[in-house]
Amino acid sequence: MSEPSTSAANGHDAAAPAEALLERARLTFDLDVDICVIGAGLAGLTVAREAARLGASVAVLEGRHVGWNASGHQLGTVMPGFGLPLGDLIERIGFENARELWALSRQGAEYVRAAATLIPFSAISEGALEVSNVDVGDRLISRLQMLAEDFDTEVEGWQVDRVRAELRTQRYFHGVYYPRAFQIDGHRYVHGLAMLARQAGARIFEETPVVSIDASGIRKRIVTPQARLRASHIVLAGNIHLGAPLRRLSETLLPVWRYAAVTAPLGERLAEAITFQGSVSDTDGIDHFRIVLGDRLMWSSPETTWPARPQRLASSIQRRIATIFPQLGKVEIADAFSGAIGQTVHGMPQIGQLRKGLWVASGFGRQGLNTTAMAGQLIARSILWGDERWRLFSPFELVWAGGRTGRIVGQAVALWERGSSAAAGALARYREGARARERIREARLAQANRQAGTRPPRKRPPPGKGPPTRPIPLPGKGPPTRPIPMQAPPEAGEGEGQ
Repeated sequence: MSEPSTSAANGHDAAAPAEALLERARLTFDLDVDICVIGAGLAGLTVAREAARLGASVAVLEGRHVGWNASGHQLGTVMPGFGLPLGDLIERIGFENARELWALSRQGAEYVRAAATLIPFSAISEGALEVSNVDVGDRLISRLQMLAEDFDTEVEGWQVDRVRAELRTQRYFHGVYYPRAFQIDGHRYVHGLAMLARQAGARIFEETPVVSIDASGIRKRIVTPQARLRASHIVLAGNIHLGAPLRRLSETLLPVWRYAAVTAPLGERLAEAITFQGSVSDTDGIDHFRIVLGDRLMWSSPETTWPARPQRLASSIQRRIATIFPQLGKVEIADAFSGAIGQTVHGMPQIGQLRKGLWVASGFGRQGLNTTAMAGQLIARSILWGDERWRLFSPFELVWAGGRTGRIVGQAVALWERGSSAAAGALARYREGARARERIREARLAQANRQAGTRPPRKRPPPGKGPPTRPIPLPGKGPPTRPIPMQAPPEAGEGEGQ
């Protein structure tokens, strides 16, 4: 996934190695080479470096400058895998082919690690955590078994309590921890990669856009504003900005602008919210963040299929941070920035040979740094060694992304997915709260039952020891009563007046 980097936030070229800056040049003379790479991003520079190391003469043509777009604006998380979920990948190409592709993605991640050790100040931190917005305990176990046993990937399953101990929020549930994943400063890395390619013998020409390409014949022809170039192989390693000569290829990519920001220093309150030092991403692909510069957050979240000024979306990032970590309050944004990525319709990168001598390495949006390194190695080795493993990507053909309609649909789908994720998360948290309330009720009921069971029984007093009671008199046995005198009825006339 392409995301903005720390260095990009603090002044793009200030972080680039000095050697790379000194060697910038336009192509102003005709040139003959074995391989011409169009695009000086991560994939193109890896092709150039590897091909030059294997003995080929290589020229890289870049219309602007090294790493100006997505390759220079990334969060820098490096881990195995692809943008397409593993289950979908298996369903599409079968278990064995999926297993081989996954192994290639692991090799790509290790390539980045090895190259980063040669670039000063590039490596940053270890470990990546993928968290779930919903409770997926049962599915987590099966996924861990598949990754560890079938795909030879070192992973750990984190229960809810452990996730929330590192990320103090109720928004996340279970997590998958990749201890072999790591983070680099992406901006430094892409410029360092250009430096390594030059050291291997590749020639990089910036501010040299391609005007036209003739890919017929054994020797291909490339025309630039000030020179002509001939090559046996052309590698199209651009993104959505390949330009008019390659418009048909560009139209197979859905352009997506991903926005991110770096906060102002947060001090001790950041440590009270987040203690995990690696990168964090959610399974729905909405938020991606990590701690940078000790007490700041780099956070990538909103995306659109049309460009906008990054500062306009800074408030959206503020709201996302406040939603996930309300204890941080409204954080101040120090810088906001964006990078345009190209997403394929099928969700996998475009790697392979379009026709004899014409190669493509593109569509790395949402794929990760590891896939750019993997593609560079595959294509360089295929051209020079005859390595045929790029054919594993043959099922993922070039598919038109739909043009303007595709962008509208893509934006609508993205909004729907965010809304669906939010609704699923809210429902999961409600159910969790309901279960917690039920446990509390059951605990109180059990406590009440225990108290009732341990209360001493009411004792009866022994005979003659109880309080005096008033006896109930029996007939003829009661106390003597005073008789009421009876009088005879008066005689007739008695009592009448005389």
